[in-house]
Amino acid sequence: MLKKVFASAVFGVEASVITVEVNVDIGVGYHLVGLPDNAIKESNYRIAAALQNNGYRIPGKKITINMAPADLRKEGSAYDLTLALGILAATNQIKAENLEDYLIMGELSLDGSLQPFKGALPMAVKAREEGFKGFILPIQNAKEAAIVDDLKVFGVENIMQVINHFDKGEPLEQTIINTREEFYKNLDFPEFDFSDVKG
Repeated sequence: MLKKVFASAVFGVEASVITVEVNVDIGVGYHLVGLPDNAIKESNYRIAAALQNNGYRIPGKKITINMAPADLRKEGSAYDLTLALGILAATNQIKAENLEDYLIMGELSLDGSLQPFKGALPMAVKAREEGFKGFILPIQNAKEAAIVDDLKVFGVENIMQVINHFDKGEPLEQTIINTREEFYKNLDFPEFDFSDVKG
């Protein structure tokens, strides 16, 4: 069975959409193609442990994952959540009919919790441009991404929240930022001030 999940990659200051295609076939093997770096190649160990610790697994079948466009180099560990959901959906362990409506990113810990990554803001801008329904990412990155208007941003703490959202219809909490309020708050209470400079 073939399943598509969408992620993003930042090149310079602009982001590009990455289509993660997961195909499951008869046989045994795990093949990751599309110019992934070592951090992405190691993701199967993190994903396997995270799924096992949450009651799921990578089945003993031939799994081929393509990260398109294949000629762009993908870097970092932020594709863990994308790959994990693609594997679960392609192997029919979860129902994920509207998976393609979202941009999904996040690094997995071995217990299934999510770690933050860099570049959430340009990814959110690209998600809005491409017409995605929402952006699912670690809660630590949610405020940064929520600056972008006309895009629903969902900050999550662990993979089970995302699984339950797609498989059981449990709603995710949307992160909403009042940019004007944040701007004026930082004007009144700046984190850094020239009065802090000595000498």
